[in-house]
Amino acid sequence: MAFWLAASRQRQDSDWIQRFDPRFWTVNFPRPMMASVVTTSANSLRVDCEFHHEGELAGLIWDSEDALDHPLLAYRTVRDYSHCVLRFRWQSSGVLPLDAANGPTLTIEGRDAAGQVRSWYVRLWNYASGTVEDARIELPFSEIASGWSLPGEAVWPKDIDRMFISLAPQGYVEASSKRLANRVNGWVTISEMNCEGENAVIEIGDILLPAHEEQIAISYDDSFNQTPARLLRNAEGLGYRGRIVHYVGMSHYYRLNDYGGKLETAFGGALCEPAEVWHADYFERAVAQGYAPIVSLSYEVLDQDCPIWWTQKAWDGTVALTGWDPPSTLLTPSRPQAMQFLQKVAVNFVTLLEQAGGKPLFQIGEPWWWVQPDTGAPCIFDGKAKMDFGDALVPITDMRAPLDEDQLALLDLAGEMLSQSTIDLANAVRDAAVGDAEILLLAFTPTLLDPEMPELHRASLPSGWAYPAFDRLQLEDYDWLTTGRDANRRIAYAQVEDKLGYPVHRTDYLSGFVLDPSDAETLWPLIDAGLDEARSRGVEQRFVWALPQIQRDGYVRLPTPEDDEMQAFDDVAYPLALGRDTQVSPEFSTSVAVTASGHERRNALWSDARMRYDVGPGVRSQKELATLIGFYRARFGPARGFRLRDPFDFSSNEGDGAPGMSDELLGFGDGVVSSFQLVRNYGEQVRPITRPQDGTIAVSVDGIASSAWTHVGKGQIRFLQPPAPGAEIRAGFLFDVPVRFAEDRLDISGATFAAGEAPSVPVIEVREAP
Repeated sequence: MAFWLAASRQRQDSDWIQRFDPRFWTVNFPRPMMASVVTTSANSLRVDCEFHHEGELAGLIWDSEDALDHPLLAYRTVRDYSHCVLRFRWQSSGVLPLDAANGPTLTIEGRDAAGQVRSWYVRLWNYASGTVEDARIELPFSEIASGWSLPGEAVWPKDIDRMFISLAPQGYVEASSKRLANRVNGWVTISEMNCEGENAVIEIGDILLPAHEEQIAISYDDSFNQTPARLLRNAEGLGYRGRIVHYVGMSHYYRLNDYGGKLETAFGGALCEPAEVWHADYFERAVAQGYAPIVSLSYEVLDQDCPIWWTQKAWDGTVALTGWDPPSTLLTPSRPQAMQFLQKVAVNFVTLLEQAGGKPLFQIGEPWWWVQPDTGAPCIFDGKAKMDFGDALVPITDMRAPLDEDQLALLDLAGEMLSQSTIDLANAVRDAAVGDAEILLLAFTPTLLDPEMPELHRASLPSGWAYPAFDRLQLEDYDWLTTGRDANRRIAYAQVEDKLGYPVHRTDYLSGFVLDPSDAETLWPLIDAGLDEARSRGVEQRFVWALPQIQRDGYVRLPTPEDDEMQAFDDVAYPLALGRDTQVSPEFSTSVAVTASGHERRNALWSDARMRYDVGPGVRSQKELATLIGFYRARFGPARGFRLRDPFDFSSNEGDGAPGMSDELLGFGDGVVSSFQLVRNYGEQVRPITRPQDGTIAVSVDGIASSAWTHVGKGQIRFLQPPAPGAEIRAGFLFDVPVRFAEDRLDISGATFAAGEAPSVPVIEVREAP
């Protein structure tokens, strides 16, 4: 599939928006408080906050530079706010009023007239008219000043990076870490927003790609600070339609309650108010735009918020902790209270989705028993699980070590426990949903089917998940996909199909993700190829994980052409034998620059020659001439490619000899890569062979003939297991050249042909991607 990574907009469509458009404000805040921002109309927004400590405050932010939207959809950077006036209506409740000390303040960050980095603090009350909780505010940026009262220090408006309005709870004490007597919920609406003057409108990318076949995944933990309208604008503009896998995350959705002096997830599964407001708006907008959101909920919770007795533990009592910073933990399926928490959270989210008019779609995301990465210890030994295992309880301290029958039996029991918890979660959603709920389960095969832990599947890919326990099975394998472990991926697909039995039309695939932006150039081609590979396997529902990384890296997936490559190439051979009279012309493209002194500078534009042939001299009779014309018509002239046997170079053995298994070096094993491309080596020039003759391929590994491979097409040899590091991979084969007729017209004269003059029938090589 064609794709590219866009760094910036280059002549793509653009439009204009009012500066301070409500869709493009963000929020930021310290944990454990929570805040969100949503748009309520074309010129208004709402911020909701949930405070727990006296010193917490949230910022409502406008950035001069758009660092969040996809490069083709971002607004232009304009740092000059001089002669620009912003007006709006302010309404608030639960936060400090406009006239209070530490009340709503506009912090402006930028540089002064001398270019020195500065911050200015503009008290909004100084520019307000009305009451302290319902006022109209006017900010003329060329005239505003910082300070408690006016006149104050003038703000330099020509070089501003960002500005934010601070929101603090009633009872705020600066820098205090003391808990508020009670949780404080507050809100602010900014409405009737109007910007006038210079730069009152700014240019913004306005692409709308045609819908392609891929769908999108979004994580709330990665996008909680943005408005739903902004996220969905990106998804739609980039061509994603249909379903959205919406992972609610592991740290921002739940309410925190005080239990014995410690803030922990609310046992009843209540959502915090900012998350509830955000998701209600998100679901409503998504459904209105034709999307079908899938609520995705995992067993993962931020460790600092999780009751210790809910967590999975290893045999030695260590808690299951992920590698995130700060770490998350995994809820144990053995604790009814922990599982009831998940069930109530799921019901709350699905209720919001249905209230927005959406179909109740729910995904159980990556439920598993955690394994300690350093020790291989499975975390199936929390106190409740030990009690439930009873007499079957035996220690398992390393899943990589050989396991006896008792240990295997224990893993089976752990699998039954996990399976039952997911069935209970699915049933809770089905029972609460008004419509017919569709339940999906997501499994991460690189962990569940890790070759170093061959028995882990008993506990974390239990047989109780077998079809039709769930409506759809979703698979992701990005750890293997992005490291080239294709053999592991294929083996895992077969194992999952054999154990769980979901038909391909009930199986989805998630491709991604790129954690570090410095890896974008390397990993996105693999992710894109993973989508194509899933499509070739018949997987209809494919998702890209995830939208924030797509926006950050500029990934653009283009629609599949109506006439794909299989339609453009007929895998048939040219029907006439070619003799030595055939004209053969290898062609390169080289730029040659001649300097004033007469010296040349040459640059090879192609890494491989492109072949040209004239097959006319091979036509020897009237019957063969008729065969040629019929073949030409069947190919629609140059429209369809075909195979041609080069009379001078058709074998890996010196071009025309009998092929042997050691003829051509394909590469060296690394213990990971299992696919190797057939090639012809001409010194430093390497020619991929995409049309070998089946039945003639012979492969050797370190000089020993191998049959543990298959030809999967296009000259790609795929081993059942990756060759060992350093192993030399060689092959011999016969091959054809993919070509097409060069011209839309075939000129043949009966008189000249009868006189013995051969017609000219030029054909040209077709470059094929391996």
